[in-house]
Amino acid sequence: MGDQPSTTRRPGRPRADSTGVPAERDVLLRGLEAFATLGYDRASARELARRLGVGPTFINDRYGSKAAYWRAVVDAALGAQLEGMVPPVPGSDDEDVVRQFVMEFYRVSVGRPYLAMLMADESAQDTERLDYLYQRYIEPTLALVVPSIERLMASGGMARVPLDVVVFAIIAPVSGLVQEPLARRLGRPEHMQQADRHARAEALAGLVVDGLLAARRH
Repeated sequence: MGDQPSTTRRPGRPRADSTGVPAERDVLLRGLEAFATLGYDRASARELARRLGVGPTFINDRYGSKAAYWRAVVDAALGAQLEGMVPPVPGSDDEDVVRQFVMEFYRVSVGRPYLAMLMADESAQDTERLDYLYQRYIEPTLALVVPSIERLMASGGMARVPLDVVVFAIIAPVSGLVQEPLARRLGRPEHMQQADRHARAEALAGLVVDGLLAARRH
């Protein structure tokens, strides 16, 4: 089932006569699951190849290194996520901007639970991988909402707290959407329709945003 090692190992140039190699989309999706569940260090090139059902040198043959494969995996996942985050219309109400941002962030997280798991794991480690994630994806994503947050704080519509506190108040609850083993023990049905998962994401977004904007009601 696995492909055979190439005689010339060049990134991006798998053997043309290889058979049984998953489509690129599947290679990236399975890689996301592996990095999310194992963590980067435990996801060896051999273990990644085993999960892909390919030869042990496949990762190096196609991508050049495990690090390059990891970047391809997160580029595929986070590139699509960033494209799906719609920039606010100029002149939009800041409260609406924050509400819409949190809602979309949670909806995306429900649809890509392994991405949320990978981000949580990488965010806890001070590595070049986190630098890559921050510079290419986290910072541009936050740029969609941070100006509205700052204006709300300045106008009294949101409590004045350090920005990192607000960001974690938005990010941390994502665990409640993707940590299925604990969620099931708390009563979540084992098999849920995507519509039900989105309903939970919307309920959580409302809870979080209402809490953030509570200062406006006092």
